[in-house]
Amino acid sequence: MKILALASMALMTATAIPAMAQVSDEKVKIGILNDQSGVYADFGGKWSYEAALMAVEDFGGTVLDKPIEVITADHQNKPDIASNIARQWYDTEEVDAIMELTTSSVALAVQGISKEKKKINMVTGAATTELTGAQCSPYGFHWAYDTHALAVGTGGALVEQGGDTWFFLTADYAFGYSLEEQTGNFAKSKGGEILGAVRHPLSTTDFSSFLLQAQASGAKVIGLANAGLDTANAIKQAAEFGIVAGGQRLAALLFTLAEVHGLGLEAAQGLTLTEGFYWDRDDESREFARRYFERTDRMPNMIQAGTYSAVMQYLKAVQEAGTDETEAVAKLLHEMKVNDLFARDATVGANGRLLNDMYLMEVKAPADSKEPWDYYNVLATIPGEEAYIKPSESGCSLASQ
Repeated sequence: MKILALASMALMTATAIPAMAQVSDEKVKIGILNDQSGVYADFGGKWSYEAALMAVEDFGGTVLDKPIEVITADHQNKPDIASNIARQWYDTEEVDAIMELTTSSVALAVQGISKEKKKINMVTGAATTELTGAQCSPYGFHWAYDTHALAVGTGGALVEQGGDTWFFLTADYAFGYSLEEQTGNFAKSKGGEILGAVRHPLSTTDFSSFLLQAQASGAKVIGLANAGLDTANAIKQAAEFGIVAGGQRLAALLFTLAEVHGLGLEAAQGLTLTEGFYWDRDDESREFARRYFERTDRMPNMIQAGTYSAVMQYLKAVQEAGTDETEAVAKLLHEMKVNDLFARDATVGANGRLLNDMYLMEVKAPADSKEPWDYYNVLATIPGEEAYIKPSESGCSLASQ
């Protein structure tokens, strides 16, 4: 009996070990992988890395008595480069999670590697719904926004604001087509009408012929189904043509505070867009934004604030799990609500999609801006449950189990 009792105690001790606080190596290591030198360098870039550092500092610098380290690299918007970095980080540098991942092709590639390696990735910079759709992963999470949420916000909500006829300027590649299609569908679902569309080459510098067609259409809203410098150049040239002054509205389908700042209010005024965060929303967002400004000389957009939130939520999950072991942390990331300066009482779907609220914004005229970075009027709030595809309808096999 004594032998049996000792054996029983040994078994209980052995099974209790995984529940004890433990970290697989000497530190918890997070990688911020994004574009730091190309068209999305302001969109996320080194500014997202700074937001990640703030999250670590605000968390206390350690988790489970182990230091937290954040490293970063530039993937140059190339999936092959990103994949090589991700494999090196996982295989030789003991990185526990990779985050940000601007550019959809990059995010999909790295999420595939993360799934293979059984590592966590949290995307804040890429837009594709495939991340939480057909190519979802039990270890993959999508924060901040996606193309569906942008379409609901700028397409559906803007029609309700009176923008019921549309013409699209669309980047001539898959990303642009998807933005046009999803936004057009939501505009039509609210009673809007699509009057036409024109496709332009990626990275074009002359939008004059495309803008003239949009102007001649008489559409109340010209939807810019592009991103980065293409959107900025189209807006600049639209101002030269007097399109907004003539009564038409420009809707940027993927544009953030950083790009508005780069354009300036004179060119961007009247622009309508959707973001998942605005620094001047409430006291908590303002407090964070002013601390961020002290470090970066800029206010955060939804990508940077979303990166702060993702890092913070990951660390909370590690702390709660008592380990940085992937399965345990991923389980808690699916279960824990997100309550921070980015998202309030938000849940994570079975497909890894954070259901955060989105905001339909209109860029202020220069005379209406009371201080630097006071750029937006909030026209509408779109609840997260309305902004995103229902997990059960996303095409993710994990959400149908």
